[in-house]
Amino acid sequence: MRPARSAMLLAVVAGLLLSPAVAGAAPLVAARPDPEAELKKLTLEAKKLNERYRGQVQSLEETRVQASKATTNAKGLKRALTEAEKEIVRFAQTSYMSGPLDNGGLLGFQGDGAIALSQAATMSYLASQRAVQLDRIKDLVKRAKTAEETADAKIVKLKQDIADLKRQRVRIEKLLAKYGFQTPSGSGGLTPRTVTMRNLVLQNFPMPYGYGCLRPGDPGDHGSGRACDFMMSTGGRVPTAEALERGNRLAQWAIDNSNRLGVMYIIWQQKYYDVRTGAGWRLMSDRGGNTANHIDHVHISMF
Repeated sequence: MRPARSAMLLAVVAGLLLSPAVAGAAPLVAARPDPEAELKKLTLEAKKLNERYRGQVQSLEETRVQASKATTNAKGLKRALTEAEKEIVRFAQTSYMSGPLDNGGLLGFQGDGAIALSQAATMSYLASQRAVQLDRIKDLVKRAKTAEETADAKIVKLKQDIADLKRQRVRIEKLLAKYGFQTPSGSGGLTPRTVTMRNLVLQNFPMPYGYGCLRPGDPGDHGSGRACDFMMSTGGRVPTAEALERGNRLAQWAIDNSNRLGVMYIIWQQKYYDVRTGAGWRLMSDRGGNTANHIDHVHISMF
């Protein structure tokens, strides 16, 4: 390509990308810590804390999930912005190759009228597409910037939660020492504490939809024999009013008897109550379905 032609194409692309509509894109290329690397490091720290505190700390896991979702969203929007900018470059090339023909040129054109009209229609189409593309870029810039800020805030929150739990180490370790460490015993694969809790629940609450405790291979409390799920419906359905009331009573019973039985945390109706943090009920972000969100069952984990 001749130097003059290259310079002209560069000017077209620059005019598109440096338009006021996309002037806000500059902050996206500014140097910033790699959020994925930071999240990976914090996830490892959270894992160590979970192991030290004998099971997943729900407040910590909740913040980690939110940070992960926000980071993934920011990455996806940044990728979409990069692709949109490539489309702008391709569009600029197409605009240049189509050749200039404004209204004045069309009126004075002496050649084939069909060619002239076709070229004019092409330029009109490209002009409209330019506006569409620039609007899209502007929207992506705004969304990507917001997503990055959200991801950064979630990562900061995860750092704060980890630091807060570390500060509570003495209190939490006293709580762990109070109950001691139990291993599964007997053919059921449950700890004695879990067996006691399960039996008392079955004595005090009807279970028309069943329950489940041991889940071999599960990396969490079900796998170690320290948790049970008490179903309030089947097939992932939302519980009836009667079943919802029974689930509410069961969750409160677990809280009221947590000190006596050694209950570590409860999850129910997309909320969690962690005895270790003493923070009361906290909302859990959407995990993708009624069962994952614990809408249809009460989960009780033991120390």
